[in-house]
Amino acid sequence: MCDLCTRREFLQTGVTAGLVLSTGGLTLARAGEAPPPPSPRKARICVIFTGGPGPADRGWNADASQMEAMKARLAQAERDLGNVELVTGLAENAEQTAALLAKAGPKAPVLAINLHCFALTRMAQPILDGGHPLIVFSLPASGHDWMYPHRWQRQGKPVTLFPTSDYNELERALRLLRVPDLMRQSRILLFPPAQGTAPARSPDEVRKRLGAEVVVVDEKAFSDLIDRAAADEVRAEAERWTREAKEILEPSAEDIAKAARVSVALQNLVRRERAQGLAIGTCMGWLPKGFPCLGFARLRDAGIPAACEGDMDSLLTMLLFQHAIDRAGFQGNATFDTSRNVLWTAHCTAPLKMEGVNSQPAPYLLRGHSEVSGSGCVPEVLYSVGRAITRTKFVNLDTLLISTGRIVEVPSRSVRACRTQIVTEVRDAAKMAANWSSLLETEDAMTLLHRVVFYDDQMDNARHLCRLMGVKLVEEG
Repeated sequence: MCDLCTRREFLQTGVTAGLVLSTGGLTLARAGEAPPPPSPRKARICVIFTGGPGPADRGWNADASQMEAMKARLAQAERDLGNVELVTGLAENAEQTAALLAKAGPKAPVLAINLHCFALTRMAQPILDGGHPLIVFSLPASGHDWMYPHRWQRQGKPVTLFPTSDYNELERALRLLRVPDLMRQSRILLFPPAQGTAPARSPDEVRKRLGAEVVVVDEKAFSDLIDRAAADEVRAEAERWTREAKEILEPSAEDIAKAARVSVALQNLVRRERAQGLAIGTCMGWLPKGFPCLGFARLRDAGIPAACEGDMDSLLTMLLFQHAIDRAGFQGNATFDTSRNVLWTAHCTAPLKMEGVNSQPAPYLLRGHSEVSGSGCVPEVLYSVGRAITRTKFVNLDTLLISTGRIVEVPSRSVRACRTQIVTEVRDAAKMAANWSSLLETEDAMTLLHRVVFYDDQMDNARHLCRLMGVKLVEEG
């Protein structure tokens, strides 16, 4: 974050038109809990076994026992994921493939599992002609067809390859294939002004490129929701944040209560509007009524991405990865120390549950906001030293900036910059700093500055996802 004056300048630009939400029909969240993401229609995925199984003791093919094992693992994944519906069949030629695609639907992604040598090349043309996102799963020695998917991808087709003997990779394939459909069902609430790259700020472009709906929220309508937040809900939220904090430093009881009131109102808004994401462009103007940082943390922990400073690129990044890997992201500002070959990421909003909605929360302190004389109430989350991370941002609706690193330091108590901080060792800090955001034409500081951090090395997932969605991947540093 930067200074308050600069933020006020931000408020003079951005999206100014859209749908104004009413204040009727309020549905309260349960005490101290963010609403779960609304249940969308299940993402339909066409699973095609290519050709028939061959003998177990000879030939370039998968055998019947392998086919049955893959069917069983797919059935388990369908149950465990809960938001995918599989349309499964076998195709040995283009006509059979076309019939399965017609059953699955015109935009259905495809998981093609090769069973016999050159079976894939005989049946794939309708998938390629129809522009269906395609993952080819190829067991070792199941044929020579593994050579073709990346050739098709280089020809501009949305195709990628899983050449592996690990049946658990079938579930990962389904996770990635469901992303385009889940994005088309996503509803994003925006408190203007929107920030970010020009395409990401445009609701029309977001809908055209990703299918997601951006709904602009009138701040006066939300102020009414804050005023109407139930006292018992606010009290329970404040008590939970207070009880579970490792330490409370600057915030007073009033600061915590005001932030808790905003948190409850945000939860109610998201529940009522059945939203999958939220971006607020006027964060720094909210202090008199309570900062949204506690509410943002609660929403992200529930699987609902929430972006600070109206940063639509960061919001869309969090939403893409939430759909792909079921994990929250930490949106933050960057700063370098080349003497240590490290990059810091810092922000005053951070999720507690970086490994998913059912994971253990990280410890946290309750702090005052560092840039407004230590007033208000925000979480300082203490993330895990030694943890591998991925730092990324989806920009211009067509490019994914990405790098990996490892957390080498987490301050026990921040003394400058934003409250939640991680220091990560990177491949080449000097090179990364020199090339930082060089692909972005904007001069907007927040668009240049922000990245989203996820736990673990997600580079392979990102490469596959970019191939499936026609997105350019650029490694930073």
